[in-house]
Amino acid sequence: MIAQRIIFEGRVQGVGFRYTVTDLARGFDVCGWVKNLPDGSVELEVMGEADEVADFVREIAVESPVARNIQRKLVTPIPLFKNCTGLRIAR
Repeated sequence: MIAQRIIFEGRVQGVGFRYTVTDLARGFDVCGWVKNLPDGSVELEVMGEADEVADFVREIAVESPVARNIQRKLVTPIPLFKNCTGLRIAR
């Protein structure tokens, strides 16, 4: 299991980015949350098996309808979560 914090920069707010991410997550065995940040970026904290997380992030950043809006993604490893189920939009 791994957990990552990923910051997506670009035109990622106001384009359905968080909803796309949560919808895509249904096809992967991952959990965590996604939220808008005050600086206009979007933060994703995600946990799962390494290959599931990698495939999920690739789906977001390369194959999804919002991929073209991403100018940069910053990935940081973080500690594993406790009691994590599903991926939700955080406020």
